[in-house]
Amino acid sequence: MTAILPAKSIADRLTTLFWRKPKLLLALLITPPLLWLGVIYLGSLAALLLQSFYSIDEFSGMVVREFTLKTYGELLRPQNYDIILRTLTMSAAVTIGSVILAFPIAYYAARYAKGRWKAVFYLGIMLPLWSSYLVKVYAWKLILAKEGILTWAVTQTHTNFLLDAALALPGIGGNSLSTSYIGMFLVFTYVWLPFMILPMQAALERVPTSMLEASQDLGATSSQTFRTVIVPLALPGIIAGSIFTFSLTMGDYIIPQIVGNSANFIGMAVYQLQGTAGNTPLAAAFAVIPIVIMLIYLSLAKRAGAFDAL
Repeated sequence: MTAILPAKSIADRLTTLFWRKPKLLLALLITPPLLWLGVIYLGSLAALLLQSFYSIDEFSGMVVREFTLKTYGELLRPQNYDIILRTLTMSAAVTIGSVILAFPIAYYAARYAKGRWKAVFYLGIMLPLWSSYLVKVYAWKLILAKEGILTWAVTQTHTNFLLDAALALPGIGGNSLSTSYIGMFLVFTYVWLPFMILPMQAALERVPTSMLEASQDLGATSSQTFRTVIVPLALPGIIAGSIFTFSLTMGDYIIPQIVGNSANFIGMAVYQLQGTAGNTPLAAAFAVIPIVIMLIYLSLAKRAGAFDAL
């Protein structure tokens, strides 16, 4: 007696086809993200690069679609060069400040926090990221204002002289923290600090306890162990975190508009040139600068093994 098998459904046929040809399934899975990456992301970057080689007609204000390096030459003008230098300085300062603040937090979480306390640590680090970016920035604007809670706190503790001395510093001071580079630095560091802590904590967790014990057995002091063992092994995590803090600070245009003295940064310049001024080629040239800097930085970070800590 011959058994009568039910007809295969389309799902069964597809399952059989994909089982016999796994490369076909792989191609179907990766094609949509590759199209998104190639057309939307890389395509927009290519269009941006192309725009940067155009120029703006000074009389009509129209974009001249002819290949030229004139727009990149405009970046060397004093006002544009100052924008680039100011942005890179702030990005470097925020990165260094984030490293100094994040290291003890990450080290405690990696070496001492266990079980429930480690969950509390992750919750405490991630919780600020769940709130609105604009709400956090405006909240800091109020905190740093001349009538804000920080001014009230230094008044109550009779430490006004410290705040006044900080605001009197040439170049970075101002009338209040909310209108100074110091305040902008504080806000940038607060907003991007979690992006430094997490990769640094992951790198520190990979430091073998046996190496720390071996360093102590060989007579090394705590400071020597820190310099020669912990820091070199944690360096990939530090570099990985700096990729986030440096690039995010360099491209941000919201914080400099809300906090600080309205001095231009690369992100603000791109926003203003693209929107208000209508100088798309110069905006594109400004936007290419962070891309080039980060490509160089990423290549150096890859050599240092930073991506292993991501």
